Amino acid sequence: MPRLVLRRLAALGGTLFAVSLIVFVVVRIIPGDPALLILGTEASPEAAAALRRAMGLDRPLAVQYGEWLGGALRGDLGHSIQYDVPVGGLVLSRLTVTGPLTLLAALFMTAVALPLGIYAATHRGRLGDYAATIVSQLGIAVPSFWAGLLLILLFAVRLGWVQAGGFDGWAAGLGRGLRALL
Repeated sequence: MPRLVLRRLAALGGTLFAVSLIVFVVVRIIPGDPALLILGTEASPEAAAALRRAMGLDRPLAVQYGEWLGGALRGDLGHSIQYDVPVGGLVLSRLTVTGPLTLLAALFMTAVALPLGIYAATHRGRLGDYAATIVSQLGIAVPSFWAGLLLILLFAVRLGWVQAGGFDGWAAGLGRGLRALL
């Protein structure tokens, strides 16, 4: 058993390393110059070169990746060009909505999937089993953006149970906040 856990952890580490390398390379090969994005296209070549040097973009890609990975492992995700704030703080500020939304989605999924799975297992080979299988396959096959639009149309527009958009924040109350996340 400990061997299996170690193999799985090694596979996880390899996967995370590969994904981080792919993300880093894709971000670096996207057309455009970050220095010109920040300074504007009318910036002088000297100013753009100075900013590239300050951002470390003039160093070899392997060095840039090593510094980026080391920073990520320490929790330093860099500095947002668009918002001019540390990325870690930006991510944390978004978690106040994303975290409860994820938890709510997991609870909803469990509340639907568990009874459906139990029913299908206890009524194997019958009409209810086939219906549960079809419903679950449809849930997997339908793109989430399409299912989301249909659910908004049903529960927000037709039935009026939830609001179609917007989040007033948690100051409006827990019930109202959770209702907005639905």
